Amino acid sequence: MTQEKDPDLPSADVTEGPERAPHRAMFRAMGYDDADFSSPMVGVANPAADITPCNVHLDDVADAAVDGVEAGDGMPIEFGTITISDAISMGTEGMRASLVSREVIADSVELVAFGERMDALVTVAGCDKNLPGMMMAAIRTDLPSVFLYGGSIMPGEHEGREITVQNVFEGVGAVASGDMTEDELESMERDACPGAGACGGMFTANTMASISEAIGLAPLGSASPPAESDGRYAVAERAGRLAAECVREDRRPSDILSRESFENAIAVQVALGGSTNAVLHLLALAAEAGVDLDVEDFNTISDRTPKIANLQPGGSRVMNDLHEVGGVPVVLARLLDAGLIHGDAMTVTGRTIAKELEHLGVDGPVEGDVDFLRPVDDPFHETGAITVLTGNLAPDGAVLKITEKDETQHTGPARVFESEEDAMAYVQEGRLESGDVVVIRNEGPRGGPGMREMLGVTAAVVGQGHEDDVALLTDGRFSGATRGPMVGHVAPEAAVGGAIALVEDGDEVTVDVPNRELSVAVSEDELAARREDWAAPEPRYDAGVLRKYGDLFASAADGAVTDPGARRED
Repeated sequence: MTQEKDPDLPSADVTEGPERAPHRAMFRAMGYDDADFSSPMVGVANPAADITPCNVHLDDVADAAVDGVEAGDGMPIEFGTITISDAISMGTEGMRASLVSREVIADSVELVAFGERMDALVTVAGCDKNLPGMMMAAIRTDLPSVFLYGGSIMPGEHEGREITVQNVFEGVGAVASGDMTEDELESMERDACPGAGACGGMFTANTMASISEAIGLAPLGSASPPAESDGRYAVAERAGRLAAECVREDRRPSDILSRESFENAIAVQVALGGSTNAVLHLLALAAEAGVDLDVEDFNTISDRTPKIANLQPGGSRVMNDLHEVGGVPVVLARLLDAGLIHGDAMTVTGRTIAKELEHLGVDGPVEGDVDFLRPVDDPFHETGAITVLTGNLAPDGAVLKITEKDETQHTGPARVFESEEDAMAYVQEGRLESGDVVVIRNEGPRGGPGMREMLGVTAAVVGQGHEDDVALLTDGRFSGATRGPMVGHVAPEAAVGGAIALVEDGDEVTVDVPNRELSVAVSEDELAARREDWAAPEPRYDAGVLRKYGDLFASAADGAVTDPGARRED
């Protein structure tokens, strides 16, 4: 007979009592024993896959987490879920699956945890949508949970300088404009990605990993150790131990997440120059957690939080550089010292942010010459990197990341495209002119469906020398590696009749960052007349997962959630 365990644990449903003998028999077939049955069951959700370097090593990371669960007297149960490689699907129809994968990951982890009566979770993540998907699952289940990032790739070395995949995407545009040869691009391609791990700049994966610390779902210092390092496996082993501890202490996401923790997450995002995608994902996480968060909150927090880091895509440094000077905790310490984050917000360790920094012995100063991380009183920009624009083109908001100039005021004629492919062909043909505003529509959460990231287009624009004199706006998304005056998440989207659906070639469009405006110089009467002639496009897909999730997506202004319970009631 098995030993007794806490009857209130969900796993008692499948391990306790004579009537559960068949269930235990199934477990015994996998090597579990009586000691396991008396222990809390900790699920290790692992999206390992050979389809992206972000996830190719995650079996090893998950193994270390399993070791930690066992060391913490837990019963580890590893299970898998899917992933999509954003970088490999970028610029193709397959990119429509990316945001859907966030939902599928959250749904699948929730289902396994619920169906198998798990007591706790270690949620492992590699590629971009893994991170919010895993955090959403932890929030939905509200099981004691620890978030575990798989780590980022080391930078490649090309002709004496460090490069990432961002440089390769921009090289495509440089080849099209004649500024780079195909042989040079091929050489760069071979050097850019030297091993396992997520893209190395402060792109979406590293942004969300940094946020996982700031929001309290991951231990401080866990985001920055590289994927293929002893430090990464030490982080993983600790995550397993901590998950078992969280069960014993009954420490859950609902005990950690608060309005203050989300404000901390935004502060870190804008201070680091993080991805615009984090706006979408934080809104989704807040919706799942029942925390009141609005897209305008990003402006409020960005206004008071300076940008103190200069990492790719705007700068030249990567996550490993930040790791070598102390990682995210150093950034948190600087923000805390300046009164820009809430030190009393709770973390997964059971200590507050302030107490955790004290426990780790972390403070704001960094020894030596650090050219990419500045003090709060001497920032790269006085305000943070994320700006939300509104106006008659985006009544519910649109998102822009400031990577270079922070005073962008651009007015020019609209060049309207109904899809990413049409816009890419136009750019690659060299037809862009200084002053143009490229408008790509019907790529939103429902219209895409799936809100494709468009690094291919934006990188091609930059690669052709139009980083500052051509703007681009879309109801789709951009990669975290995007830079320049590129405005995404325009809401309402075209597919539901948003104003972006009514723009015509040649209309004068204004992107005004100082005044937070995104507008088209067309009267309300004219827009109303155009709306009378507008008809909603037919869904791109008649059936299958893209049709199903396309029908479920909410507005980007609400995080593009598909969970009806997480939708905002307006």
